[in-house]
Amino acid sequence: MTGTLESYAELAARVLAGPPLVGRSRLVAVDGPSGAGKTRFAGRLAAALEAAATTPAGPAGTDPAAGPARTNLAADPARPDVAAGRAGRATPTGGAGGRVATVVHTDDLLDGWDDQLTFWDRLEESVLGPLRAGRPGTHHRYDWLRAEFGPDPVVVDPAPVVVLEGFSAARAAVRPELSLAVFVVAPADLRLDRALSRDGAALRPHLERWRRTEDVHFRADRTADHADLVVDGAPAVPHDTRHYVRIGGARWPA
Repeated sequence: MTGTLESYAELAARVLAGPPLVGRSRLVAVDGPSGAGKTRFAGRLAAALEAAATTPAGPAGTDPAAGPARTNLAADPARPDVAAGRAGRATPTGGAGGRVATVVHTDDLLDGWDDQLTFWDRLEESVLGPLRAGRPGTHHRYDWLRAEFGPDPVVVDPAPVVVLEGFSAARAAVRPELSLAVFVVAPADLRLDRALSRDGAALRPHLERWRRTEDVHFRADRTADHADLVVDGAPAVPHDTRHYVRIGGARWPA
């Protein structure tokens, strides 16, 4: 798979140059199948957005594109919320204290494995609706170990950019409000290996059912066809964390 090397810094500048379409915020969706690399892309873009608002090079002595990637809590026994499964991830709250970007993970709003697509009403009511009105959204983060939502609300401030990361984040229902729609892809075998390494082999039946639902949804929704930017989540092209590999995109100008 060939592609073009592009920088997160330039992408961040393009996003910030556009008008807000959801209240005071620009909504960016990072979609794609499980294990493709969505969380990493979203984290690096969020970090580049923060750096773009300070200096072009970011804070001295830092890599502005490194960003927070998915945290494998199952491999960290020191964390109290370790789960043998979809344990969760490090989620920058953003917005508060002048933050430029906040990241919302759709997995945090799912009420278990069977809520893969039907969580959207919860997202609309608790997050997108308030953001449209210029108010902070709130949601409760699902605890995949306890199989229930946690008690503490997560505040989603109306930052200049809100990055919505996860399966179906760029679905047709929200496309008119998106400042940028990203679709991340990777080979199916590699994606399964990544997911099993992250979530544990015991959850393979859930993962395989999840992947079947993804395939059906993406075909019906034509998510990749409508994406502004299609990214290779397993590129063979040598590059550093300040760059990503673009392999397509419908509308985002080259």
